[in-house]
Amino acid sequence: MSERKESTLFGEVRRMVRTSGAVTGVAARVAGERFLGIKSDKNAHAEALKQVLGGLKGPLMKVAQFLATVPEALPEEYAQELATLQSNAPPMGWNFVRRRMQTELGPAWQSKFKTFGQEAAAAASLGQVHRATLPDGRDVACKLQYPDMPSVVEADLRQLKIALSLYRRMDSTLDNEEAYTELATRLREELDYTREAAHMRLYGLMLHNIPGVAVPEAVPEYTTKRLLTMTWLQGRPILRRLEEDPPAEERVAYAKALFRAWYVPFYRYGVIHGDPHLGNYQVREDSDPDVRFGVNLFDFGVIRVFPPSFVTGVIMLYEAVRDDDIEKAAEAYRIWGFKNLSKETMEVLNVWARFLYEPLVKDEVRTITPLDDPQYGRRIAMQVHEGLKRTGGVKIPREFPLMDRAAIGLGSVFYRLRAEANWHRMFMELVHDFREADIAARQKAALQAAGVPES
Repeated sequence: MSERKESTLFGEVRRMVRTSGAVTGVAARVAGERFLGIKSDKNAHAEALKQVLGGLKGPLMKVAQFLATVPEALPEEYAQELATLQSNAPPMGWNFVRRRMQTELGPAWQSKFKTFGQEAAAAASLGQVHRATLPDGRDVACKLQYPDMPSVVEADLRQLKIALSLYRRMDSTLDNEEAYTELATRLREELDYTREAAHMRLYGLMLHNIPGVAVPEAVPEYTTKRLLTMTWLQGRPILRRLEEDPPAEERVAYAKALFRAWYVPFYRYGVIHGDPHLGNYQVREDSDPDVRFGVNLFDFGVIRVFPPSFVTGVIMLYEAVRDDDIEKAAEAYRIWGFKNLSKETMEVLNVWARFLYEPLVKDEVRTITPLDDPQYGRRIAMQVHEGLKRTGGVKIPREFPLMDRAAIGLGSVFYRLRAEANWHRMFMELVHDFREADIAARQKAALQAAGVPES
């Protein structure tokens, strides 16, 4: 066994030892509760699970956050705890930073910077960010990948596969095997920071001249597979600004910028950002006086490039909801990747489709979801889940999870913003001249220009 493979294997074992008790313990308690009637202190177990996962670096924490949004994937007590999960793992120290930088940029790495902050300025799931200044005066952010992250990702994926397999045995409503394959592919891609730099260039191209949206620029000569250097953007965390209760005009400006940041790339290029949580954008006062308020978009590790035909299916499903056209809905689901749907199952899925598309159908100013019902989306999802149980379940296609996650994630942000806008008109601006061939041409040109490698 090679030294690198041996190191990776031992890293996976260490990771699984640290997390297996938490993951399998939850599964065992859920199974005992449902099938054996064994009562347990779920609040205490949920808090313990949160502490274990929150203290770890890597994707398992993000997976836990995501699972907390899926109705009945976890008991309510677990979902409530994990929905608030934030990484509380301490940053790596200066000795790690020096070793990482020397490995990536050579022994004289410090001479390549005018200044380099020893303290981490921010944390990410796979790395930490340090602020620095280049010799030409540019302020930059250097994201350094944590040690042994390939083994961390593989161990976490093994744990996730075990957890999903156990859940599937307890509840076969959602066949998540293809969804797991999709998630695993995206997480492994996220390890390569040169790919993320290419994604960043891609988003810079796609969002060029889009009002109120800023994307950092990667610095190629300071970027490797485990070091990503990008221009530093001034801004504030969106949650911190919302705590100050900004005026409606400002909140609506942020909502419109975020809508364009996510959906211009999808409806014009067939590309979507697959990680829409609040830590991936900042708010700022925009330099354009006509805009005033804007957002900074970050973290381009999980990017999904769809075939142009998939965009056709998404727009077709919108039209099916708008026109109450069951035959068009059936064709849309087929394009999305759903197979052998019965009429009853499709009617249940249409409940979810109407929830997603309802804000886009009517030409009116409105909120995304009812402001007086914070559990609205969760209740709809539970209704769908119960309906799928009655109709025999459904196999989730690979194309579905990130698209669905983006819609749910953005809806959550818009709810927090309490933003009222004419979402119908914004949507129609993007799709009124839709032609699949145009998306294919734009996508091909943008991917080549940005140097995005094939998945």
